[in-house]
Order: sequence, then C-alpha cells, then structure tokens
Amino acid sequence: MKIYDVTVPLSKELVVYPGDPHVKITRRTTINKDDAQSNLSRYSFSSHAGTHVDPPFHFIENGVTVDKLPLDMLMGRARVVEVTAPLIDEAVLEEFDFTADARVLFKTRNSYLWSQKEFVEDYVYITPGAAGVLVAEGIKVVGIDYLSVDKFGAREQATHVTLLKAGVVIIEGLDLREVEPGNYEMFCLPLKVKDGDGAPARVVLRQNYE
Repeated sequence: MKIYDVTVPLSKELVVYPGDPHVKITRRTTINKDDAQSNLSRYSFSSHAGTHVDPPFHFIENGVTVDKLPLDMLMGRARVVEVTAPLIDEAVLEEFDFTADARVLFKTRNSYLWSQKEFVEDYVYITPGAAGVLVAEGIKVVGIDYLSVDKFGAREQATHVTLLKAGVVIIEGLDLREVEPGNYEMFCLPLKVKDGDGAPARVVLRQNYE
C-alpha cells in the first residue's frame, strides 16, 4: 500500500498567511563547531503554520482545544475530492454524494501554489453556504490545500465559524498534488499543545482503503 505524505515541510522559506509570523529555524549548536557534540536548533512558528489543524477553540470561545481533540476523528477513512472550480460553493458540492463520508479533503489548484515563493490571495476557498452543507451532511473533518478555508480577507471568517461551531475539525495547508481522488486511510496528528488554538500536523494518506 502506497503512503502519501501530504504535509508541507516547515522551513524558513514557507509561505505564511499574511499577518502570521514567519517560520524561524536557528541552529544553536553544530557538531564539531565550538566544541558542540550535537546539532540543536531553535524553532519558532505560528500555531497555524504550514499543514495544521484548526480545533473549534480557534474561533469558538469555549470550543475544544487542539490537545483535547478525539484522535479517532483524525484517523480513519478519508475521501479526497477534486474540485476544478475557482471556489467551493453549494453548487459544486451538489456534484458529490457524501453519504458515506465523515472526512473530506478538497484537492484544488491550491496544491500547486506551494511552488510559489509569495502568498497567493486568489486561492480556492469554501463559501459559508458550502460549509453549512458539509455540516448538514455530517462531515466531521474538512481539509483543504492552502492556508485558509475562508476567502482571503473575509472579516467574519464565516466558513471557519460555521464548521468549528458544529464541532468540525479543519485541516489546512495540505499538499495533494500527488494524490488522486478517492478513498484513503488518513493519519493526522497535530502537536499536543496544551489549550492550543491550533497546531502544525503531520498528515499522511494510505492508499487502497475502502
């Protein structure tokens, strides 16, 4: 069974959402330099850097924090759905039957934006109306292949709020370039940050899962 690592590597060159702190990686000691016996680095990054998980607490005052998310929500059958439209709205979702799905990952042209050195504002996003449909369909995990499910600059962040208020977990920053649409077994493990509003995660998909 082939395994796809759909995680964006954390690096100093990684694109971040405007206003978020950039990733900083500083080598503090290097083997055979200054009498150091080990390589040791200092990492500094946002709770929403790269491939990361948004728990309800990200936008809901008393929502579940990232360390309290049930792991069974973040592991199991996931469906990768490819969307070629410039946005994901109710009309786009009518093309799919989500009856058997609890976890949906949207593959869009966003995945190819990871090759860009600067943040791209015109990314594919999920409209608030579509978020409502996903909630009504009983979806528990929604993933997308760029840094936000909301439209860039959206003041109300209504897509986030609609999903998170319903207890849906959001995975942002996926890289699905190498993944074909279909069913996979997903493993998504965010860093266990106490009372965290989000955390980077390693996300892998295993092929041939029915």
